[in-house]
Amino acid sequence: MQIMMDRLQATLLYDGECPFCSAYVRMLRLRDNVALELVDARTDMARTQTLADAGIYIDDGFVLELPDQRYHGDEALNALALMSTSSTLFNRVNAAVFSSPALAKALYPLLRSGRNLALRLLGKRRILPHANHG
Repeated sequence: MQIMMDRLQATLLYDGECPFCSAYVRMLRLRDNVALELVDARTDMARTQTLADAGIYIDDGFVLELPDQRYHGDEALNALALMSTSSTLFNRVNAAVFSSPALAKALYPLLRSGRNLALRLLGKRRILPHANHG
């Protein structure tokens, strides 16, 4: 008899207009026990604004919400790497690099800068352009 474990419910809020963010969520494969809901922060402005009111800005990094925890930016990237499978080369590289909290923290600003440059080149605005947060 096989015991079925409850699936971990997770939500990832990301920038759907960012080509890097969109490619990342398309290529990421998580373990079977993780049910991941993908939410484009640009289409759910109420949730995005609620996070901003709490000091969490999607423009500074995507947000991973679990039932008992919220991760932002490099911490979200690290948590996703730890939940990923080794089913594809992308996932293996992602896990090898970002399952280290120190590497995720060191590299995330470069990834965010690339995102910001890409959005500027594509003529896209920040998700919350009125947000005044460093």
